[in-house]
Amino acid sequence: MTRADLDKQPYDVATMFDGIASRYDLVNDVLSLGQDRVWRRAVVKAVEAYSGELVLDLAAGTGTSSESFVSKGARVIACDFSQGMLRVGAERRGGASSGGVTFVAGDALRLPFADETFDAVTISFGLRNVNDVEQALSELRRVTKVGGRLVICEFSHIPVDLVDKFYSTYLMGALPKIAKCFTSNAAAYEYLSESIMDWPDQAELAVRLQRAGWSRVAWRNLTMGVVALHRGVRGS
Repeated sequence: MTRADLDKQPYDVATMFDGIASRYDLVNDVLSLGQDRVWRRAVVKAVEAYSGELVLDLAAGTGTSSESFVSKGARVIACDFSQGMLRVGAERRGGASSGGVTFVAGDALRLPFADETFDAVTISFGLRNVNDVEQALSELRRVTKVGGRLVICEFSHIPVDLVDKFYSTYLMGALPKIAKCFTSNAAAYEYLSESIMDWPDQAELAVRLQRAGWSRVAWRNLTMGVVALHRGVRGS
């Protein structure tokens, strides 16, 4: 996929992630200099899942993020549309439903769950890969119980222009080259870099959340704004 293909057709994106599934977590750790672990901890803290709750971890990939919620006593549905990612995750955990995590294949635009199923829903680094963000946000709201929480962790924009330009140079130049040392599919990381640059800033995403019906919307920056954590609550 190239910049000309940023319409993000589901089959193409799923196929791309299938191709990098086996080394996806390792490459993320390297490219983020270990910051991905910090970001995951921030998501867990923001979701505030507790024993007995059911959490939807959308775009869960191999389920690395899902494991953190289990440690808090919650049950987790790890949902993704990449069969390759889910397969790797299930193999690592010893089954498709093991240790409080259940892997489920699903499309963010047509979630395979009933209305008001989950106490909390979260998506990390996946929202920018869907081709209809508003529909995905509405679907997340549909499957969330009244009073339930939403937490989105996504790459964003550094609020200092000079620093943001430097970061953009790293994304477009260095990131795919570094990824090439660990995976044969460096083109996937070129797409990922471009999708980050094409993504709206923090304030615009907050507006989209409100437009989709989420209330009490707020955000905070992580790592100077490289990543932003958005939160919302489902009202009536």
